[in-house]
Amino acid sequence: MKNYFKIRKEYFLFCLVVFLTSCSPNADEEASDPCSDISFIVDVQPIIDAHCIKCHGSDGVFPKLTSYDLISSKAGNIKSEVVSREMPKKDTLTQDQIDAIVCWVDGGALNN
Repeated sequence: MKNYFKIRKEYFLFCLVVFLTSCSPNADEEASDPCSDISFIVDVQPIIDAHCIKCHGSDGVFPKLTSYDLISSKAGNIKSEVVSREMPKKDTLTQDQIDAIVCWVDGGALNN
């Protein structure tokens, strides 16, 4: 009878360990963060170049968005304007483009 309880206890502990490890955060879930791969050079600058430089280029209106320094100094304003869809005035951004800008700004507007 003692062996029966010992085996049952070991089985219970085994099941408990399996259950608890299955509940732990998974590396794949962390990698699925859509903002983890957003970079200025690959994602944000092409959006600015394609949709904003027409008006905010070197001969355009303030603010100038012609370099990383100028863009990053206005990152919060850019985020606000694209989220509200106030900008760009003569063009539209897709939701994916808006999300990329938001992720970049929320991530610290890094030059990456």
